[in-house]
Amino acid sequence: MGQKASRPLSPHLLIYRWSPQMAISIVHRVTGFILSTAGMLVLLWWLAAIGGGAESYAIFKTYVVNAGEGATALETASNWFFRLAAIAVLYSFFQHLFSGLRHLVLDTGAGYELNANRTWAIAAFIAAFFATALVVLFVASRFIGA
Repeated sequence: MGQKASRPLSPHLLIYRWSPQMAISIVHRVTGFILSTAGMLVLLWWLAAIGGGAESYAIFKTYVVNAGEGATALETASNWFFRLAAIAVLYSFFQHLFSGLRHLVLDTGAGYELNANRTWAIAAFIAAFFATALVVLFVASRFIGA
């Protein structure tokens, strides 16, 4: 009992060596939080704007969707902010989706080998990135008119 312990009694994130499996677990929780807060706040604002009538919806549309030609600097900045936020929420959706599918496979008992687990963790990050890029390019092509 009088010996000095050579390891921490309560390990934490700064002690462990980071791995893709650890990162995807943390990112899964963060993306779930982003989806449940940012996504729901905009959804509730949109529903309240619809319920408020045409004038309320026009204000929502001006700040979130498209400010138009005679927009103020605040409306234009708001549009760009919501576009970037939409990309972040979209990435969060795909990351949470692919991470959830990975967890679903793990729940069946498959994929617990270290190499397989690491590979699927990295694959989930890559798939989320490319799925987000694909949707962003598709939406951008619709705006450009291609």
